[in-house]
Amino acid sequence: MKFSGRRVRHAFAGLLSVLAIAVSAQDATAQSVLRDAEIERDLRRFSDPIFAAAGLDPTHVEIILLQDNSLNAFVANGQKMHLNSGLILAADTPNQLIGVISHETGHIAGGHLARSDEAIAAAMRPAYVSIGLGILAIAAGAGDAGAALIAGSQQFAMQSYLGYSRTQEASADQAAFAYLTSTQQSAAGLESFFQKFRVQEVLSDQRRDPFFRSHPLSSDRIAALRAKVNASPYKGVPDTPENIRALKMMQAKLRGFIDAPQQTFRKYPDADQSQPARYARAIAAYRIPDLRRAVAETEALIAEEPTNPYFQELLGQIYFENGKIADAVIHHRKSLELSPNTPLLQINLARALNALETQEATKESITLLRSAIANDEDNGFAWRELAIAYERSGDLPQAQLATAESSFTIGDYLRAHEFAQRAQKKLTVGSQAWQRAGDIVLIAEPQAQAMMKRNRRGGG
Repeated sequence: MKFSGRRVRHAFAGLLSVLAIAVSAQDATAQSVLRDAEIERDLRRFSDPIFAAAGLDPTHVEIILLQDNSLNAFVANGQKMHLNSGLILAADTPNQLIGVISHETGHIAGGHLARSDEAIAAAMRPAYVSIGLGILAIAAGAGDAGAALIAGSQQFAMQSYLGYSRTQEASADQAAFAYLTSTQQSAAGLESFFQKFRVQEVLSDQRRDPFFRSHPLSSDRIAALRAKVNASPYKGVPDTPENIRALKMMQAKLRGFIDAPQQTFRKYPDADQSQPARYARAIAAYRIPDLRRAVAETEALIAEEPTNPYFQELLGQIYFENGKIADAVIHHRKSLELSPNTPLLQINLARALNALETQEATKESITLLRSAIANDEDNGFAWRELAIAYERSGDLPQAQLATAESSFTIGDYLRAHEFAQRAQKKLTVGSQAWQRAGDIVLIAEPQAQAMMKRNRRGGG
């Protein structure tokens, strides 16, 4: 598992602060993106049938896992579904998680994100009129009346938008039910998920989880969903053993990597000999670090399931982080053999090969990284490793271009602009690499100039 340098920043635009807070679909804080091949595979297995049922091309829907313990899921920037780690950890069953994914898919298929912007604009128009009248009243000497008009404008705007939001939520619930029915799954998980967190209705806005600030519950909404669930021929369809195992392994892995090791050991005591518990303990031991215990726990998992690529990946990561590079290469190579052409596994092996610092290993690393980037082009970590490999191989222009790409993916436009310019001067004119360097220079230049201006103001 990798904690990506990539950040997600999401805030809702709006001139009225009260309205902006009320309708914000997301927190206005930056969150780290988590990348993990195993979790991404299982989330895809849960989600892709739902996307297809919604008439979406699953390859065009991006699932982004955020490291955030709060309970939230939201859609942003088109077909990008964001899931907080806290949502996965809060799910009692796979069906609950799939139900929330289905609900968010309803927002994508219904074009609700774009329509929300329209609804905000519509809600703001009468508010602007009231604010203008309030300002005029104050200027005319009627201060109390003017203040009342301005305050009332916020309430009217909020009520207008929330009415639209409730319609959207009901629509997404109906869509989720249709997708689950189409895939012959129960919608009981979504209803039980809402029931589980119904207490959120009585909490203040500040205390509610982000999901329920942007997805307000109501008794009518839950009752409507329950009626559909009870009438469904798939009401009693249970979660598959594969899905149950996948969720438990996801939760164990997240807790192992995110929670403090001692907290993980309390959550998964030695008396619990289930595979998820041993998985979590192996990760926690690695993070202490307790190399002997981490290796022993992971080797036991591999002996039990030798074809699991992610157990091999974990052992490779344990060895790599403890300076045993040759051993790390062996297990990262095995993980890739068991799950070929998986970008994140290719990157793991390439990083270990880079650390060997041999000509042959560097050459293989470049091949692996180019293949991984072809399928995961926004992976800044992969671009950074590629820059290292190119520099070690003596190809400085390509190293500079890869550095520019890495910087561009994480929003460091000043550095991206600088290295793209350097690369373009040395690359063959008209080549694909030369053209790409030019594209980065062109796109990054306005942001780079703005960053330099801010830096100069800060320095003054």
